[in-house]
Amino acid sequence: MATVRETNLPGVGVRHDFVTEEGRDVGVLVHRDGRREVLLYDGADPDRCSAILMLSSNDAHTLNELLGGSRVAEAVAAVQYDIEGLSIDWITVDPSSALVNKSIGDGAFRTRTGASIVAILRGETPFPAPGPDFVFEAEDVVVAVGTTEGLAAVHRILHP
Repeated sequence: MATVRETNLPGVGVRHDFVTEEGRDVGVLVHRDGRREVLLYDGADPDRCSAILMLSSNDAHTLNELLGGSRVAEAVAAVQYDIEGLSIDWITVDPSSALVNKSIGDGAFRTRTGASIVAILRGETPFPAPGPDFVFEAEDVVVAVGTTEGLAAVHRILHP
C-alpha cells in the first residue's frame, strides 16, 4: 500500500497525496463541506494538475463503494455500528439563508429538526459548543449531529 501524505489546508479542508505503482502523483482534496476533488498531477510539473474530477459528497460515497471501500471506511462503519442512526455533517450557511444575522436560538434547530449544532467554523476560527445566542454569518460552516433526516432538515434551513 502506498504512503499517503496529508496536508491541512486551513479554511479549505485536507489534501491527501500518494504515488501510484505506475509512478503517477494523485491527490484527493476533502473539503470541509464533504465535497471531494480527485487530482491527477502533471508528470512534468508536480505542482500542476493535469486533471481534476470534482465529486459531491454523494458522488464520493458512490465511487468509494464502486472501488470497494477502504480500511478507513471500514473503521468508520464499525464506529457507526456502535452509534447506529447518528451522523455528523458540515453545512455552510448560504448568504441567502433567513438565519444570516440571526441566532441559533432563533432557528430552534433542536426542536425543528432533532439535530444539534455542536460547533461553528468561521473562516479558520472554531466555535465549539455554541450557545443559543450565537449569531450566524454568511459562509459559517455549521457542524451538526443527528439523524440523516434531521441533518437534511438543518441543511434545508441553512441552505435554501
